[in-house]
Amino acid sequence: MGIQQILFILVLLGGFGIALRQYMKIRRNILLGKEEKIEGQTSKRWKNVLLIAFGQKKMFKNWIPAIFHLFIYVAFLFTQVELIEIIIDGVGGVHRFFAPILGGFYTFLVGSIEVLSFLALIATIIFLWRRNALKIPRFVKSEMNGWPRLDANLILIGEIILVTGIFMMNGADTVLQEIDPQHYPDTGRLPVSGFLGPALFGGMSESSLVVVERTGWWIHFLTVIGFLNYLPFSKHLHLLLAFPNTYYAKLNSRGEMENMPEIMNEVKSMMGLTEEAEMPPEDAELPEFGAKDIFDLSWKNILDAYTCTECGRCTAECPANLTGKKLSPRKILMDIRDRVDEVGKKLDSKDAQYISEDKKEAGVLNASTFDDGRSLFDYISKEEIRACTTCNACVEACPVMINPLDPILKLRRYEVLTESTGPQDWIPMFTSLENSGSVWQVAEDRESWMREAINK
Repeated sequence: MGIQQILFILVLLGGFGIALRQYMKIRRNILLGKEEKIEGQTSKRWKNVLLIAFGQKKMFKNWIPAIFHLFIYVAFLFTQVELIEIIIDGVGGVHRFFAPILGGFYTFLVGSIEVLSFLALIATIIFLWRRNALKIPRFVKSEMNGWPRLDANLILIGEIILVTGIFMMNGADTVLQEIDPQHYPDTGRLPVSGFLGPALFGGMSESSLVVVERTGWWIHFLTVIGFLNYLPFSKHLHLLLAFPNTYYAKLNSRGEMENMPEIMNEVKSMMGLTEEAEMPPEDAELPEFGAKDIFDLSWKNILDAYTCTECGRCTAECPANLTGKKLSPRKILMDIRDRVDEVGKKLDSKDAQYISEDKKEAGVLNASTFDDGRSLFDYISKEEIRACTTCNACVEACPVMINPLDPILKLRRYEVLTESTGPQDWIPMFTSLENSGSVWQVAEDRESWMREAINK
């Protein structure tokens, strides 16, 4: 076994091992949320996965960026075939393992990868221009300052490096096939490297060509390993999570809000519809309504936050944001993800200072004993959640079926029902609803017209 093989195996195992640890932390973080029952037809869920996650259906409401995004997406899928070959070659100490086996189909396959990679390169340059020169409004909102903007650019630069590695590898390999066909199997004429190879590397010595080919090969491999380890810290985690997120997305009407059993039971009790056996004890602790922190959200809400592509389509469609209000659905999701990451890091620290005062005797820091004195309201202002009109425009706009409205409603329910606070303008409406069942302060109750009609 050669030095290159040993080095390759070490990098492969180390890269995948470190990445696996990060992905397990993401899974742990998602499961910090409450259990949520997922209902609905499995066939509809798989249809969503195929059309929306794989097929990019919702992206095509805006054709121009959708086409360029499709180039990058399909190239990403196809290059995994070449990655598999690189792994086989690296571990086995062989070169172009699939070339003699697949013959002409190999030429078609690698040729397709090259065409898609070239189109992806063009799309990447256009996306960099759109973000940094053209400055599309949804890319320059305040929540995109700092890391989010850098993150988007880093991944695009990484894409350019990856494509450069592919063409270096294939281009030099094309010339080497003429010089040393015994060690460099014939790949057939490739659409891009067949031209670029002789044009760029045709006059080089064999040893120099080998260096270029190996450099391109290692650039491709190391970029993929780096990308795999970078994903858990990036918005591009949606490349993996978009599939489960679309599968578990709600299938009911977007206008249907989640029922709160505690409220329903309270109303039944007030109306005398609850059996005595179902009545809660008088000294029972009052339940908390809505969500204060990530532990009060469902695991699906947290999955939504990690799946967010930060594309800003939700914010661009939000009528509250368009009229100058502080609300940005994208920021809400980014804040939830940041809070989950903060909690996850503190849990990993095992620091006893984060154990809740009333659970100090347990002596173990975990999700059930955690309390750092902070909550989602340290990230998300009440002004933001109050501005939501619950119109579902953000839900409709999301290309991966994220529901930003759900956590907004849960936060607002906590403020109104648990803290008994809210804007002064809302209080007369709540009072009227409680007294007469109508949002309008009228002298008669809401059903008086019906009784009059019956009596007539």
